[in-house]
Amino acid sequence: MTITETFLNGNENAFKPKSLTPMQKLSLRFVIIGLVYYAFAAIEGMIMRIYQVEQVGVISEEQYFGILTAHPLVGIFGSTYMIVFGAFLFLVPFLMGKPLWSYKMALYTFWLATVGTFVFWFDGFISHYAPLYTLYWPLPADFDQFHPLSGAIFIVGIAMVMVGTGLFVINIFKTITYTPEGWDPQPAGKLLASALGLTAWTRVFKRRKKTEEKEEHAVSLPVAAIARGSVDMALNVIIITGTGVLILVYMVWELFGSSLETTAVDSLLYKNWFWWGLDLVADGLVLIFVAGTWYLLASLITGKEVPMANLARLALGVELVVSWTVWSHHLLSDQSQPAMLKVASGEMVTAFELLTQGLAFFITLACLWSARPLKMTNELKFLLGGLLGFALAVPAGILQADVGLNRVLHNTQWIVGPHVHVAILIGLSMTLYSAIYLLLPILTNGAKLYSQKLATFHFWAHLIGGIGMGAFMGMAGLQGMLRRTIDVEGTFSEYMILAALSGALLIAALVAFLVNIVMTVGLKGALGIFQRSELDVKELLPAAE
Repeated sequence: MTITETFLNGNENAFKPKSLTPMQKLSLRFVIIGLVYYAFAAIEGMIMRIYQVEQVGVISEEQYFGILTAHPLVGIFGSTYMIVFGAFLFLVPFLMGKPLWSYKMALYTFWLATVGTFVFWFDGFISHYAPLYTLYWPLPADFDQFHPLSGAIFIVGIAMVMVGTGLFVINIFKTITYTPEGWDPQPAGKLLASALGLTAWTRVFKRRKKTEEKEEHAVSLPVAAIARGSVDMALNVIIITGTGVLILVYMVWELFGSSLETTAVDSLLYKNWFWWGLDLVADGLVLIFVAGTWYLLASLITGKEVPMANLARLALGVELVVSWTVWSHHLLSDQSQPAMLKVASGEMVTAFELLTQGLAFFITLACLWSARPLKMTNELKFLLGGLLGFALAVPAGILQADVGLNRVLHNTQWIVGPHVHVAILIGLSMTLYSAIYLLLPILTNGAKLYSQKLATFHFWAHLIGGIGMGAFMGMAGLQGMLRRTIDVEGTFSEYMILAALSGALLIAALVAFLVNIVMTVGLKGALGIFQRSELDVKELLPAAE
């Protein structure tokens, strides 16, 4: 019997919002708001696709670049982060068999991330604040282009998301290590060591007698992946928040009628610092979280333990260290960047990610293969789609991490097409969709999906639309179309038309999915998710609450 079957215990009752626990409702709120922000990002992405084909008067050029700045941030912080928060704040206590450390802190995370995302999105939409998400110095504080108030508001929104993220990280580690009231004391140090991978390395270097039994890991493989991804998330909070404070100081100073010298900040040092923080999301947090989610999904789908689990733990530990040292591949075309950083960090260490992610890919497929024949359920289809997405996007990224090829590919549509959009839309999003389809009956006490036909359409439309968009953007990039530009002359219009049609498929897929979910839980059930649970929250919390 799988974990899902054990949890539901054969319960196939209709969705009953009043019977849900506070944590079930909160997790569903995270997912719903995450999907709403995904819709924001998708619709604005479609607006930009159309504007590339024909510069219609619906938006101005200034608003185009304002949307372009907020678009990836809404997709990452507003959509992906929210879904990840909701899933992991539920799964860590569920997998460890104890309550979440702080429900109140989880609520703070929800509201800070929800409101913070809206603040920076709305500010960019209205004020057209558009230094682009790279925020290269001194562009964020360029007051000839942007009003300091719009910049200050934008940064405050980002800061709110970062504070909420920091609370999420604290909640995860406290949940792993704390002892609930009335329980026998739990070994906090042992749990933390297992979560961070220290026990896995101990097994490698510590000799044991053949007759001696191996000590079991204190936490499961998915929990270990969540913990290690949270380490990168914590570092990202420190770096991005620090960067935001720097920008905010310049904004506030300007608002008070004075100007600080932008030359006081070394632009090359700033770029390395900024890309180190941003790359912790792209090459660390995403890959580690995704690998852990693959393992969990494969285990739940097959009902089997993940094979080569200790190797998987070691690979997650290596990926964590690698994620701290690969940022320089974003600066391969920067002439002032030191050559040693380009070669060591930008090329050699980056290429190592092909091995760490490849191991996660292989181990996941091995787990699925061991349980054949398998029924092609929605969660399995989307898991395979997620695997395909990273199989396409990771090698595309490795190609870019070559000094020679980077001269051709850098700052073109290739970067945001085959690498970024395929990784996020296919690799990451389809993995998250797999988790949503699998967790839906768990979070709704056994609700049965309304329409399998809608789910099938969702799968194929999303898969074809995401790969199509990435491919056509990449083709335009190989022909010389730059990123962060508007194709005014229509030189690449055929590629942009095909990319826009692919985007329309993505929108249709999202609509089908949302309709299916709403019809599954019912309108009353959907609204009930945002109502207070009848169960007493305090029953689920430690005495500290």
